[in-house]
Amino acid sequence: MPRIGLFGGTFDPIHNGHLHIARSFADELDLESVILLPAGDPYHKTTPRTAAHHRLAMAEIAAQADSRLAVSDCDIVRQGATYTHDTVQIFRQHFPAAELWLLIGMDSLLQLHTWHRWQNLVRQCRIAAAPRPGSNLAQAPAPLQSWLAEALPQGRLHILQAEPLPISSSQIRQQLATEHTSPHIPPEVLGYIQQHQLYCHIGT
Repeated sequence: MPRIGLFGGTFDPIHNGHLHIARSFADELDLESVILLPAGDPYHKTTPRTAAHHRLAMAEIAAQADSRLAVSDCDIVRQGATYTHDTVQIFRQHFPAAELWLLIGMDSLLQLHTWHRWQNLVRQCRIAAAPRPGSNLAQAPAPLQSWLAEALPQGRLHILQAEPLPISSSQIRQQLATEHTSPHIPPEVLGYIQQHQLYCHIGT
């Protein structure tokens, strides 16, 4: 049974921290593939971000460095709100025999009970969470505690052992705006950014 990880994010821009975590998930969970899922353009227009086609292209460039990494535009091409539950359902249909892992951060895990149809979501896939500074399972709210008590011993929840790299997307965008370069971005991605003059006037 193939094991496939689904790793969503804004990826604005994708950087070495994202790639480190993606590879760590693949290593610890023995994943055949980690599918990077850049988020679509915000339909409510309140959160500015780099256009989806650029973020998708940067993710595709970055993924070429590791054969286990792939990229999907699943969350970009859908109209309106994109719920993780629906994304997982789409991949469940594409890979009915696969063991699907949803790859998220600890901060997101602690908010899982607020997600759209979260209880059905956790029946459709397994969850793996990467550490986040200031977030740990001891902070889990009551609605999650009974699920956590079952999911951990059943192997349906994995807490990543690898530590994240101390890299901030907002700091990288600031660096790109002022210095037009960053050591935290793969050279090929940096080349794309410079070619298309992205982040030239973005401070955050």
